[in-house]
Amino acid sequence: MRTILITACTMLSLSALAQNNQQMKPEETEVWEPVPKVITPGMATVTAPSDAVILFDGKNLDQWEGEKGGPAKWDVKNGAMTVVKNAGVIKTKQQFEDFQLHIEWRTPAEVKGESQGRGNSGVFLQEYYELQVLDNYNNRTYSNGQAGSFYKQKIPLVNACKKPGEWQSYDVIWTAPRFNDDGSLKTPARATVLQNGVLVQNNVELTGQTQYIGKPFYEKHGAKSIVLQDHGNPVSFKNIWIRPLNQD
Repeated sequence: MRTILITACTMLSLSALAQNNQQMKPEETEVWEPVPKVITPGMATVTAPSDAVILFDGKNLDQWEGEKGGPAKWDVKNGAMTVVKNAGVIKTKQQFEDFQLHIEWRTPAEVKGESQGRGNSGVFLQEYYELQVLDNYNNRTYSNGQAGSFYKQKIPLVNACKKPGEWQSYDVIWTAPRFNDDGSLKTPARATVLQNGVLVQNNVELTGQTQYIGKPFYEKHGAKSIVLQDHGNPVSFKNIWIRPLNQD
């Protein structure tokens, strides 16, 4: 009986959060202060270790598929994959739980737009948790939505962005959330992120799935894909590899 009551309370809590989020506006979860200090990153080139799973080596999208299955429809050219507007997000065919991820990305050299409209994409860890990709070189936006942030959750320690058109990198250590049998949260997701070799997220604890509108919350899940976002901007990616970490 106690387990049934706990499960019922968990479902009611999630339902209340979802209803509250529907009544909110996107601006209510934007945080503009403090503004991360701008720094100049060093050079960072990382070769995949021998035990890594190669997700993209510059040749094809064999390890990726569309959001609902079927071929990934992004462009592959000159060793990079590039977002094709309205082609939709792409995700890895393989699913992961805890991992070390390396991914390199580049916003367009020709600057168009401002704030969130400039070089926007995202790396979704386990499909639900967005590490923001954005051109934030001399381009201010809300601090919890700039490059290096966990979108609308965690402001980066510094702004380590390079100039538009230059390759940048993320190195992520990810510990997946764990859930109890009744669906309630056991331990939250945690992440450490280096952008261009600079620490921007230091073992942070996430408060739930990424939400554009409303507050984040958790729903039970297991291993999930890595997802790259189509936000309409021709952002490119290359040299993507992952090392699954078996910690249980």
